[in-house]
Amino acid sequence: MPLLNELSTAIIDGKKNDAVRITQALLDAKTDPSAIVEQGMIPGMAVVGERFKNNEIFVPEMLIAARAMKESLKLVEPILISSGIKPKYTSIIGTVQGDLHDIGKNLIATMWKGAGFNVVDLGTNVSPEKYLAAAREHNANIIGLSALLTTTMPAMRTTVDLLRKSDMPHVKILIGGAPITQAFADEIGADGYAADAGTAVDVAKRLVSAAA
Repeated sequence: MPLLNELSTAIIDGKKNDAVRITQALLDAKTDPSAIVEQGMIPGMAVVGERFKNNEIFVPEMLIAARAMKESLKLVEPILISSGIKPKYTSIIGTVQGDLHDIGKNLIATMWKGAGFNVVDLGTNVSPEKYLAAAREHNANIIGLSALLTTTMPAMRTTVDLLRKSDMPHVKILIGGAPITQAFADEIGADGYAADAGTAVDVAKRLVSAAA
């Protein structure tokens, strides 16, 4: 459908008003809300993620595209919820205890939504116990831990330890942030590491698919 392609393009270009207008036109035309997400929004954000990974665009452009997708999603989400349609996978995300930075975390949360995940955002300064409680409450498939400060990396380790010793050791754990490396992820027993938001989508999809 041409309008679905137009929606993808509007999101890629970060044209929020166009994305909202096209989404409303699709809804007015009785287009399946799931199709709007899966054939319009997700392909658009996939292109954005690839361009970001390839250094063809940078954080400002990615944030603008993510905002366009987010505003469009606001129109579709209530309809999906009311019709009982749920995303296949649920993710929990937050910045670890002691860390108040949220730009990277917010971007990944939006990218995950754009990839079709149900996202529960716990915000910043999240304790290990809060991650565990949220994972139980929402029956999470994957948890994203973010840290920007080296001083909060131990909180990441503590959170992973608690989750592994809990009644939800099966939940996948993905970590990231400026000081984080693959070596640190391996050291603390995380399932995956993502250097950027585009990679975070790919790794999350791979982890949940392998566990399915």
